[in-house]
Amino acid sequence: MERKGCRRNKLSGIKMTVYCSDHTYTTIRVAVAATGREVISAVADKLGTTDELLLVHLSSASEKLILKPNDVSVFSSLSINGRLFACPRDQLSSLTPLPDQEGPSAGSMSTFELMSSKDLAYQMTMFDWELFSCVHEHELLYHTFGRQSFRRTTANLDLFLRRFNQVQLWVVTEVCLCGQLSKRVQLLKKFIKIAAHCREFKNLNSFFAIIMGMSNPAVSRLSQTWEKLPTKFKKFYAEFESMMDPSRNHRAYRLTVTKLEPPIIPFMPLLLKDPDICQPNKNQAEVRGYVRKLCVIDNQRALTQLSYRLEPRRT
Repeated sequence: MERKGCRRNKLSGIKMTVYCSDHTYTTIRVAVAATGREVISAVADKLGTTDELLLVHLSSASEKLILKPNDVSVFSSLSINGRLFACPRDQLSSLTPLPDQEGPSAGSMSTFELMSSKDLAYQMTMFDWELFSCVHEHELLYHTFGRQSFRRTTANLDLFLRRFNQVQLWVVTEVCLCGQLSKRVQLLKKFIKIAAHCREFKNLNSFFAIIMGMSNPAVSRLSQTWEKLPTKFKKFYAEFESMMDPSRNHRAYRLTVTKLEPPIIPFMPLLLKDPDICQPNKNQAEVRGYVRKLCVIDNQRALTQLSYRLEPRRT
């Protein structure tokens, strides 16, 4: 996987969709590093309004975050299903999430269960490599010390971190939307296989995203499902989970990395925490398309509620 130049860095601007309180929207084109003030100015010009507008990040859980005028690269700071809204201050309380922010109401197991676990891991790795190869070393510095201090964008790093969260939530979403016990067991087996192949391809970012998704409380509490998982897969999962052990300065992860020949795709959240930690067949098009457009529920409360519907609390 040769590290090549990234086209995203050469783009002069990006298209952004910004919503109003009534769920109508406008599309603007701004620079990648556009500030909140510049976005609001572009939206006001497009709407032809002189009202003083707020730029708001609205999550699927209805959490509102008013973005500051000096915030840089606001598009890349969105949560997985988050949306940008522009509205006068007196409309702030009336903002509600868009229907599609809730995420899918049915899982996609019927689509990806027919795909080879190795093909899925391979396409995930290729996509992750595209994102990772765009991250400049300086972005790690800007992220650590605050990009606002440097007035520089960390858009590529933000998108790579967003991908980690998306893969993690994909695992939780698929399990929690699977109503049949036997199918959930098959799902766990599938994710463990995909994780194993990600490690084989030296994609530690997706490897850990999958394992952390399986350890999410909404999944880990499904005792009936885990009880039916074959012993062999329980051992694999226990081995994989042990690699997340933070003791002795993440020694388990460090040992794993030292055994791998570069290039590797590192576990980025840990790398940011400790920068010293790291030094197709004919149906590939379908697999490639699937892994690049994962649909997830990013509301933990909703995922937990789904989990309890699958397996109510034991009394």
